[in-house]
Amino acid sequence: MNIDTKTEKLQAHKEGGAGWITFNNPAKRNAMSYDMWLGLDIALDDFIADTNVRAIVLKGAGDKAFVSGADISEFKERRATPEAVAEYNKVSVTIAHKLLTCTKPTIAMIRGFCMGGGLGTALTCDLRICSDDSRFGVPAGKLGVGYKYSALKRLNDIVGPAYAAEIFYTARQFDAQEAKDMGLVNRVLPVSELENYVLQYVKTISANAPLTLKAVKVCLSEMGKDESHRDLALCERVVENCFASEDYAEGRTAFMEKRKPVFKGR
Repeated sequence: MNIDTKTEKLQAHKEGGAGWITFNNPAKRNAMSYDMWLGLDIALDDFIADTNVRAIVLKGAGDKAFVSGADISEFKERRATPEAVAEYNKVSVTIAHKLLTCTKPTIAMIRGFCMGGGLGTALTCDLRICSDDSRFGVPAGKLGVGYKYSALKRLNDIVGPAYAAEIFYTARQFDAQEAKDMGLVNRVLPVSELENYVLQYVKTISANAPLTLKAVKVCLSEMGKDESHRDLALCERVVENCFASEDYAEGRTAFMEKRKPVFKGR
């Protein structure tokens, strides 16, 4: 089932228990335009509301890039004034935060270049699975660009301060194996195996209890916050919801009956 995102440059559909989002701007290595951000917002709202969608997968069109960053060609129009810059930043930051805090598992399926803002987009996902020809990096040091605390913190939380420093200090490109060694990606696959692997990965996730996955994601998200801002009461509630759910009863029954459980997310 296809989702109307209002732009051909951001395509979305549902398949195999997952919501699939494709950054479809291959002529510009899938650089993110303003309309693509709005399309991403539409797709996320649809997938989050649909109980049949158990996971969300992001990928880039073609074989050159996942996302290469912002579409600089529209800056003259979209960032011509301080007010326009503020509006653009508000939209992109708000929607990126929605992806980051979405309570469903999210996967970045990466092939080719994943640089700068593209890497930032991949980092908003829970898991990153890439092809062995992928390339990663943040060339900010070569451009004189400053990175905000929030963006640096997410990278630091995933790879640690030493690797975060190396990525920024050198501003060089890292290959897929280096990214795996850093903990930047979860898996590295041959190009020919990448898509099928992710399809099977999604099936594995989709077969598990949605409320359990939600509880884990909420707790992991709270762990990433400063201690004074953690909502431990929320963590308790999402765990209690698991034990009070029909799915918990189904899981116990299926175990005793030696069959696969059929979870409904309630």
